[in-house]
Amino acid sequence: MRRSIVLLALALTVLLLGFTTPAPAQSSPAKGTVIVPESSIVHPGDAGVRAHTNILIFVPDEVEPGSYPAGENPASLACIYDLVKQTKGCPQSSTYFPTGGAKAIALVDAYDNPDASTDIETFAKAFGYGTPNFTQVYATSGPPGSKCTGKGKQPGNDAGGWSLEEALDIEYSFAMAPKAHIYLVEAQSESDSDLDCAETVASALVAAAGGGEVSNSWGEGEFSDETGEDQYFQESGVVFFASSGDGGAGVIYPSASPYVVAAGGTTIERNSSGNFTGEDGWSGSGGGPSQYEPRPSYQKRIAGIVGSARGTPDFSFDADPNSGVAMYDEDGGYGWITVGGTSVSSPSLAGLVNAAGTFKTSSNAENTEMYKEYYHGLFRDITVGNNGYPCKKGWDFVTGIGSDLKYKGK
Repeated sequence: MRRSIVLLALALTVLLLGFTTPAPAQSSPAKGTVIVPESSIVHPGDAGVRAHTNILIFVPDEVEPGSYPAGENPASLACIYDLVKQTKGCPQSSTYFPTGGAKAIALVDAYDNPDASTDIETFAKAFGYGTPNFTQVYATSGPPGSKCTGKGKQPGNDAGGWSLEEALDIEYSFAMAPKAHIYLVEAQSESDSDLDCAETVASALVAAAGGGEVSNSWGEGEFSDETGEDQYFQESGVVFFASSGDGGAGVIYPSASPYVVAAGGTTIERNSSGNFTGEDGWSGSGGGPSQYEPRPSYQKRIAGIVGSARGTPDFSFDADPNSGVAMYDEDGGYGWITVGGTSVSSPSLAGLVNAAGTFKTSSNAENTEMYKEYYHGLFRDITVGNNGYPCKKGWDFVTGIGSDLKYKGK
């Protein structure tokens, strides 16, 4: 287990909070401390070798006793993105939850979360959902050239890191598409070869279910032969998503692949009464022109911005840990906890697109539809914020085409 002393202290604090009622209304971004778990730290030499998560832990300065940490939740986010009947101000106490979803969503991660079923069931019960249709799969490959299988050995555990990531991924893909079959596909490690195997297993499961989405909240720095990895994101009937990263201006892989929907990050703004007032580009949202991937056809209309390179992200979702989301994690001992990072964006957008019900045949088809429609009022154009690149009217390297408004055009 890779937990620092500060994470252990956080775990004890959150565990004592339990879950009874939503946190009181407060303005956001909230004040608090952001902690980077070991699994999200980028190490020299990782690019082309191993991946990192994009999850950040938020410890608010003030938490009401007897409540889970302040944070957005499925109902407040569904209101903000106009997916449900509107509640005035879209407070965190909103009660209209997403109800859609079909076929399958697979979440690709490394290592094992032994409490994954408990996590998603606790989360679902807390927000009034029914029992999740959830399956946990262990991806394993044998000698080089052998076929990957979803019936492999149980991976090792990384509590507080990849395990926390897995709990987030399954909960927020389920939150946006509660009627979809949720698969958690666990790679044996964070190595590229093990994650490639898990990607193969995940895409086969989704294709066999009649289509759907595969979400990847992990990433690594770009590397010169990354185009050779693009083959793992091209299963017919599957739309792939990948987090754009939490380091601000800069591009990570696989979000750089033209065969994925790159998920960027935003900040939710609330006033002192707790009412939603707007959405800005998050300073940590990864984005920029790829060093190695050429501009795909669906980005032709923004060639004046990206040049000949694939630009990221494509579109965005709440990711600022200071306006983060409430989730449940048993394995790390946290209980209810607030998290952010573009690890929130990828599974949430995968679930949102699943619930839209169009089930495109590829990521290229999905992106083509969204880029065609983003001038038609189906996305929130975010013009405030900066990640090293500025947000501006139209497409930018912070939020892409913007954030979601309704299901149409997805």
